[in-house]
Amino acid sequence: MKKMNKLKKDYEAIEIPAELEDVVKSSIRQAKEVRKKRPIVKQWTIGVASAVVIFIGSINMSPAMAQSMVNIPGLGVIVEVLTVQKLTVDEKTYQANLDTPEITGLENEELQTSLNDKYMEENKALFEQFEAEVAEMKKAGDGHLGIDTGYEVLTDTGQLLSIARYEVNTVGSSSTTMKYDTIDKQQNIVITLPSLFKDNKYIDVISSYIADEMKRQMSIDEKVNYFQYDGSELEFEAVKPNQNFYITTNNKLVISFDDYEVAPGYMGVVTFEIPSDILENLLVSDTYIN
Repeated sequence: MKKMNKLKKDYEAIEIPAELEDVVKSSIRQAKEVRKKRPIVKQWTIGVASAVVIFIGSINMSPAMAQSMVNIPGLGVIVEVLTVQKLTVDEKTYQANLDTPEITGLENEELQTSLNDKYMEENKALFEQFEAEVAEMKKAGDGHLGIDTGYEVLTDTGQLLSIARYEVNTVGSSSTTMKYDTIDKQQNIVITLPSLFKDNKYIDVISSYIADEMKRQMSIDEKVNYFQYDGSELEFEAVKPNQNFYITTNNKLVISFDDYEVAPGYMGVVTFEIPSDILENLLVSDTYIN
């Protein structure tokens, strides 16, 4: 018995090699990637006059398991973005494909519900507008109309979650508009552009950089074109105080412009990564941008 107890103590005293710890962490990462690739939504095709079919997705783990994973040291909060609703119309000249995201895992349930309700209401309003416009076109004889909405997780770190939501409208030509939410998962807050800075001086600094970058890009690539007055002076003057933005995985600020906002439609959605060194004296802190 004494020998058995000694063996037990010797076994418990063995340190886990760093290599094995790396393998465990890698396995966790791979498991998360596999989980994200699993199909989570059934697609339903409906006519414009048909009832809207809603598919509600669910998190791929039980609440108890999710909570236990949250408590694993170093793993952090498990926040996922799932497709909770698909609204689809597929007719000869009328197409719609609206994907609605849902966030799960935020500790602040009130914030989570607020964001998810916003996403649901946005797509509901867009779909109802689409139905109304199609009905009018059919009364007039015929027409072409298309709309697509969806989302992409741009950043997902232990602290930050940046989600981009897009809306593509097709009536002859197409146009794309973007909306972004960047969330501090640890503090459970939505980060706004003004909240990053001490005062509004950031507007002039960022605008000046973007104007110079537009000119530089046009000088080296004839295919790049931004709106200009008389082919010389830029129409772009300044970013809005609440300009579309997101924060990258490596903590860089990216400013985004929709189709036709600063450039012709063929340029698509235009983004500019702002060098952190020109912002460092303007920032409230370097927690998010560095």
